[in-house]
Amino acid sequence: MISTNRRALLDTPISEFIISSEKVAHVQVGNSAEHALLVLTKTGYSSVPVLDTKYRLHGLLSTKMITESILGLERIEYEKLANIKVDDVMDRGVTYLKITDTFQKALDLVINHAFLCVVDHEGTFVGILTRRVILKQLKKYIYSVD
Repeated sequence: MISTNRRALLDTPISEFIISSEKVAHVQVGNSAEHALLVLTKTGYSSVPVLDTKYRLHGLLSTKMITESILGLERIEYEKLANIKVDDVMDRGVTYLKITDTFQKALDLVINHAFLCVVDHEGTFVGILTRRVILKQLKKYIYSVD
């Protein structure tokens, strides 16, 4: 049987824990891989959301995806970067949360992801929920239980 405190945490809306889209680095569909690599390098992130001009989520892009797209047989072909588009190499099968989802669903999904994108009912990107935030909430809960 799940205690009342635990149930309260698990049923908490994720909206309380997300990092707002205004604070999240992203790239847009149609950007060049060169631009995306600059964003990834400057921010230090390993991956970023890919959005359209209306801020709808289309996928995720990582440094690894870009690097793999320019690997030749003998060398890294940097000159290809300007001609490769973000949407040519991004992951479209991204796992995401809806703003109405609960902490429990986020906990189930974040096991395999460093962060999860969060969208509203229209698919508009509203932010991310990080594994770090989830772990901090669990730590707070665990240490507060008598």
